[in-house]
Amino acid sequence: MRAVVQRVKEASVSIDGRLVASTGPGLLVLIGFHKDDTEKDSDYIISKITSLRIFGDSEGNMNLSVSDTGGGILVVSQFTLYGDARRGRRPSFSDAMPPTEAAIFYDAFIKKFRSEYGKIESGVFGADMDVSLVNAGPVTIMLDSTRGF
Repeated sequence: MRAVVQRVKEASVSIDGRLVASTGPGLLVLIGFHKDDTEKDSDYIISKITSLRIFGDSEGNMNLSVSDTGGGILVVSQFTLYGDARRGRRPSFSDAMPPTEAAIFYDAFIKKFRSEYGKIESGVFGADMDVSLVNAGPVTIMLDSTRGF
């Protein structure tokens, strides 16, 4: 499982000009699922996201997590995180979880995330979404449940 975590002042998802989800100060998380991901991958990524110390304390040092600040989290599915462009000019997505399986996995991931951290909003799996954000910092962290980076 891969995640791109961005500290935001605000973020939102719209479909066909209609606002679907939004958050104020907190995190925007783009999430992609590998074909071999399991619940252990979800547990790892959720724990990392909620405990990443990327928010400023009273002295401006990045010592606080989204859990500490009470910020919101907007999660958006992004299968292209498993795009492999090492060969040729068209990325291969053969390592991404197949769409039907990924839709079920995404729903379970969001449900689990909400049970562990209540302030979760989400995009619509498989939809053509417009994602807007005001990146704070900017701070962007990449996570991989295989600890590949």
